[in-house]
Amino acid sequence: MLPWLKAVSAGLALAAALGAQIRVDVRLVRVLATVKNPAGELVGALNKEDFEIQDNGVPQQIAVFERQTEQPLSVAMMVDASGSTAKDLKYEVDSVVRFFKALFAEGNPKDTVALYSFNYQVTLHNFFTHNQAPLEHSLRTIQGEAGTSLYDAIFFASRELEARDGRKVMVIVTDGGDTTSVKDFHAALDSAQLANASIYPVLVVPITNDAGRNLGGEHALTTMALGTGGRVFQPTLGPALDTAFSDIIKDLRTQYLLAYYPKDVPPTKNRFHRLQVRTRRPDLRVTARNGYYGEAEH
Repeated sequence: MLPWLKAVSAGLALAAALGAQIRVDVRLVRVLATVKNPAGELVGALNKEDFEIQDNGVPQQIAVFERQTEQPLSVAMMVDASGSTAKDLKYEVDSVVRFFKALFAEGNPKDTVALYSFNYQVTLHNFFTHNQAPLEHSLRTIQGEAGTSLYDAIFFASRELEARDGRKVMVIVTDGGDTTSVKDFHAALDSAQLANASIYPVLVVPITNDAGRNLGGEHALTTMALGTGGRVFQPTLGPALDTAFSDIIKDLRTQYLLAYYPKDVPPTKNRFHRLQVRTRRPDLRVTARNGYYGEAEH
C-alpha cells in the first residue's frame, strides 16, 4: 500500500473510532439527585445500590455514581428587574451578593456564575466567571423597569448553559409573573430540559394573601422546578431570603450524580423520555429531573 494511502486509511479508522466513542458518550444519561428524609433533612451517605432508575418504565443499570459530586457548577443567576420588583431590588441584590460569596468560598474553583436581569428585555451582564467583583458591580447597576420577560430569560439562559460541562443551574429571583415574553411556558421548560439545567425559583412575594398575587406564574415556576430537579423557595425579604440561598447551596453540595446507558427502552414517537428515580428506602424522597430528550422512532 502506498504511504499516503496508509495515512488516509489510518485517519479514517481513527475518525471511525472517535465517532463511535462520541456516540457512546452522547447516549450516557446523567441525572443529578438530592435525597431527604421525612424530617426534610438532606441525606448524603447513600450508595449506588440504594438507587433505582427507570427510563420510560424500564429499569436501568447505573454505570456512574458520585456521592456529593464535585462536578463544576455553572449557575445562571437571573434577577427580575421589572417595575413590580423595583422597591425590593436593593434587599434582593444584597442577598444575592452574599450567595455569590458563599458559593465561591465553599465550592470548586471551577464553579462559575453568569448574571442576567430581565424586564421587558433580557440582559446578560456577565458571562460565566469565578470572579465575584464584576458580578457584584453589575448587580448594583440593575434598575427596575416595566415588563417581565421571564420565559424569554429562561430560554436564553438555557441556550448558554446547554454547551457547558458539569452541573447546570438556574436561580431565578422573581415575584413570579410573566407579561412580555415572546417564548411561552412550554418553550422555556423544553429549553431547560434540553440543557439538563435545574431551575431554582426564589419567589419573593411580600403579599401573603392570594389577592394581588400572580398565582399562575408561581404555579408555572413550581412545575418547572419539579420537572428539572430543582426546588421552589418562597421567602420574605431579609433573613428568610438569605436562608433560601443558603439552602440552595446545601442542595448543590449534597447532590448525587447517577448516570446510565439506556438499555431495552422501546422506541417511541415522542423524543421525551420519562425518568423515575427513587431509593430502595420508601421513607426517603428523591428530587431529580423527570425526563430528558433522547432518540425518537423514525
